[in-house]
Amino acid sequence: MRIILFSAFAGIAGMGLGSMISAAFRKPSIRIMSWMLSFAAGVMVSIVCFGLVPESLELTGVPVTVAGLVLGVVVILLLNRLVDAVTHSGKALHQTAEELYHAGKILHDPKTLLRSGIVIIIAIALHNVPEGMAIGAGGSHDERLGLMLAIMIALHNIPEGMAVAAPLIGGGLNRGKAVLMTTLAGATTLAGGVIGVLFGALSDTAVALSLSAAGGAMLYVVFGEIIPQAVVATKSRTVTIVTLAGIIAGMLVALM
Repeated sequence: MRIILFSAFAGIAGMGLGSMISAAFRKPSIRIMSWMLSFAAGVMVSIVCFGLVPESLELTGVPVTVAGLVLGVVVILLLNRLVDAVTHSGKALHQTAEELYHAGKILHDPKTLLRSGIVIIIAIALHNVPEGMAIGAGGSHDERLGLMLAIMIALHNIPEGMAVAAPLIGGGLNRGKAVLMTTLAGATTLAGGVIGVLFGALSDTAVALSLSAAGGAMLYVVFGEIIPQAVVATKSRTVTIVTLAGIIAGMLVALM
């Protein structure tokens, strides 16, 4: 039960706090939002490299870990395609880098802010499931690992909460409703935590596969979405420095 509460904390507290920051400071600048997301991406890389993958390797070895990483990437790729198909109604997608990473739609065009915010909520809610799985599976193996992952994922979810709430508020949605919707998007980590605990109760192989699959999903989100979106939005190499700072911060938390 404690592990499931850890997963709920990571999603709800992180996303909720981020949304309240956006509500308090109105619409953050493109540059600040991109830096925040880049820092979150760095923290996520640390979660994978210093938490999920080492534990998976220790439990079973390289073959299962690699299989899990590939599985996580494939699952998120398929979910993203599903979201694109639903939200774009079959139209031609991603003709430019800005369209692919939604940079213009999310932060520039007021007419599409509300719709973009809803699209982001759907995507973030889906992405939060493997994060909850990591906490559940890791915590069922080692409660300290589960707590460490929950703290790191909560830190990562703060800027994501800001990124979700900002376009909702900018699109005219009531601030209280925007905070509530964003917080609920974080609640999907609870479902992921339950799944992770159930898998973790099966065997060491199931735990390792859950951890590495969550890691693969996170890496896809980082390198396929967050960092490219930040680069497109800012057109600056500062994104790289901020991402590295996030990796270092995550590593320090992981090694505490």
